[in-house]
Amino acid sequence: MERRAWVFMGMLAATWGASYLFIKVGLRDLDAAQVVCVRTALAALVLAPVALRSGALPALRERKGSVVLIAAVQVIAPFLLISVGESHIDTALAGILVASAPIWTALLATRFDDAERSHGWGTVGVLVGILGVALLFGVDLSGDATALLAGAGILVAGLGYAAGGMLIKRRMAGVPPAGVAASTMTVSALVTLPLALIHPPTSLGLDAAASMLALGALGTGVAFLLFYTLIAELGPARASLVAYIAPGFAVVYGAVLLGEDITVGTVGGLVLILLGSWMGAEGRAPWQRRVSRTAPSRSSAPEPVPSR
Repeated sequence: MERRAWVFMGMLAATWGASYLFIKVGLRDLDAAQVVCVRTALAALVLAPVALRSGALPALRERKGSVVLIAAVQVIAPFLLISVGESHIDTALAGILVASAPIWTALLATRFDDAERSHGWGTVGVLVGILGVALLFGVDLSGDATALLAGAGILVAGLGYAAGGMLIKRRMAGVPPAGVAASTMTVSALVTLPLALIHPPTSLGLDAAASMLALGALGTGVAFLLFYTLIAELGPARASLVAYIAPGFAVVYGAVLLGEDITVGTVGGLVLILLGSWMGAEGRAPWQRRVSRTAPSRSSAPEPVPSR
């Protein structure tokens, strides 16, 4: 990938890694639906002016159904599953399990999008990532039925992220990323509002309020703008590799700020998923030299998103 894409991916990983921390703190005073509603509403407020300046509204009017579908698949369902899951497992583990997104993308691509299939060392990278996720899932979630169920829900959230990325490629070609992000967040906030009002919070502490502000503006608004930009430039398969990198930040944030334990399984799993991320993005083994850019290959150049 180009340096600009790696910079965007690093920024996104650092921001998304912190999101799990913000969710955990927000859940001290809010329930899962309220966390989702507040974060998406704040994100919509941040993204709406950017979407207006990008001229995305005309294109969005013609794709209202697609906006609702993408919001449901890639925002509402995953956000709710992650928030509910974090009520029962650590932030680090939640972030690590979302690393299943590139794996789901690779599996979905075999059926729905041949252009996004992994090949050669890219496929090996996905398999390495699977081993990392399996190690973490087996070691850190074993023996607790509630935690296992919560972890399974977060794995399904990873599926939602993967499917949403493919939907964006198919149905939102030519729409500015800011428009896609703003519209899906607006729909998500409106859909989850009735759920959030069922049991209004009795109080909201300063820590929870600050966490929700950071989660909405940065961890959701800015983060999804970066994510949709990467999807437009690289395609959903390579953009989803950010899910392999974000867990590293989630582990550090959880250990330093929440006092969560870092186990041997956690370290081993992270090493595997980071290696898998690099191999999946670069399409080569670490000991191999980069292919010359004078003759771009499938693995070294961003793939244009086709118009449909």
